[in-house]
Amino acid sequence: VALAVWGMAKSLAPDKPRATMAIISAIAMISWSSTGLQVAVIVIAGLVGWRLFKEEQSVPTQRVNVPIGRKTAVVSLVLFGALLISLPLAQQVVQSEWLEVFNSFYRSGSLVFGGGHVVLPLLQAEVVPPGWVTNDQFIAGYGAAQAVPGPLFTFAAYLGAASSGTPNGWTGGLFALGAIFLPSFLLVTGTLPFWDRLRSMSGFRGAIQGINAAVVGLLLAALYSPVFTSAINAPRDLALALAAFGLLAFWKWPPWLVVILAALAGAGLALL
Repeated sequence: VALAVWGMAKSLAPDKPRATMAIISAIAMISWSSTGLQVAVIVIAGLVGWRLFKEEQSVPTQRVNVPIGRKTAVVSLVLFGALLISLPLAQQVVQSEWLEVFNSFYRSGSLVFGGGHVVLPLLQAEVVPPGWVTNDQFIAGYGAAQAVPGPLFTFAAYLGAASSGTPNGWTGGLFALGAIFLPSFLLVTGTLPFWDRLRSMSGFRGAIQGINAAVVGLLLAALYSPVFTSAINAPRDLALALAAFGLLAFWKWPPWLVVILAALAGAGLALL
């Protein structure tokens, strides 16, 4: 996560205004962490970016041809919103563990903007308090997810498979994976036909810049909680984390190798 924060900060918050937005976003999330606040931070950052980073002239863009009709796009957007609103309501009426799992992972996938690491606090809030997995299992699974290629959302498959509730195993893993990826599929399908129009608007591009800066702050907050607060319990834990960061950031070692070495080093330190 630290490596992701560093890389995203250099590309998405390279100047004082955007760096300031990132810091303010991080302070807000660390001080008053909640799902609603995360959404509010992204919305406010988009509005600020719309005004602050609005360009005077539009930038020429190459037209993207997509085989998706506007009717299909609208249906996808409506379905995305309908599921986001109706699933929590249905959960209050129908007592079903399957519905609860689907709602939790669908909501986590819906409320993430930017780097996949931002989903960590959302997922932790959904799966740890109900007792589906322990906090140690959550952090261990996240570490393992860093060692394999692919998007971080695949971490949901581990959580679904490791769940102590129903569903679990292979069924739970595939079910959770489908639920967390479904919002992205619906949003991409719903926005692609309108993307050329949107990205030609200077205000929209400014809003995206503001949101991206806020995402850096959200990721920084995720680095503190749950990663730092759960994984760093002693000075030697911090020393090991700094060594791993150096191997990743400066020596460019592959993540899978760093994870294995860190696990071996952690096991060795536990014996001392």
